[in-house]
Amino acid sequence: MDYLETKGRVFDIQRYSIHDGPGIRTIVFLKGCVLRCRWCCNPESQEYAIQTMKVQGEDKVIGRDVTVREMIEQVEKDRPYYYRSGGGLTLSGGECLCQPEFARDLLKAAKERGINTAIESMACAPFERIEMLLPYLDIYLMDIKHTNPDKHREFTGRSNELMLENARKTALSGQTKLVIRVPVIPTFNDTVEEIQGIARFAATLPGVTRIHLLPYHRLGQDKYEGLGRTYQMDGILPPSMEHMDTLKKAVHGVCGLDCQIGG
Repeated sequence: MDYLETKGRVFDIQRYSIHDGPGIRTIVFLKGCVLRCRWCCNPESQEYAIQTMKVQGEDKVIGRDVTVREMIEQVEKDRPYYYRSGGGLTLSGGECLCQPEFARDLLKAAKERGINTAIESMACAPFERIEMLLPYLDIYLMDIKHTNPDKHREFTGRSNELMLENARKTALSGQTKLVIRVPVIPTFNDTVEEIQGIARFAATLPGVTRIHLLPYHRLGQDKYEGLGRTYQMDGILPPSMEHMDTLKKAVHGVCGLDCQIGG
């Protein structure tokens, strides 16, 4: 079968993004995730199944099946913006490693057309799935949420050992530019000590030069009501910019990585 006919399930496409990789990017959001992070801003991504979500009182179908050919045609419409800005295609979710064949073939189609590629991923999958993508991947934006496995399990539903192991294997492969991103979540990982622990781990990864601190926000809170679910972070306020600056300085204090706030 022609790889352009590989099918996948997506739930959104976001154009003209400047926060999910270099330059102006088109983000394709894939359905499915193995984690259940309490703060997830895309809860409609977690289930692979096509769902119905209430949006402003109206039913909205979340998820549709597409081919690589359909998606790359959409991505190519923004080609002039990629050339001018150094942007390209970013796969997000959910967790795009839940659909490895579709992710691989969509990245392959982009690379064959000279389009820069990136994924946003928690690396919570067998490393073999990551290996499938690496030949077609320019930038891996990898979430590292905590170094403590028990606390990671408490807030996300899974321990972090596999993800930390995959981060090291990805870095050692030398096949992609690895950028570590940390969602800064009050009550979970927003202390100086916790952020420095992640920074120390990131600094041990060969080739990693950059860490991004992403402040928690509540922009997805209404989606939980639309899905008939309870938002577990209700009442938790985003970190102040002063605190984010403190954490940024704390990262600089323990490692030589470039640290920035935001994606």
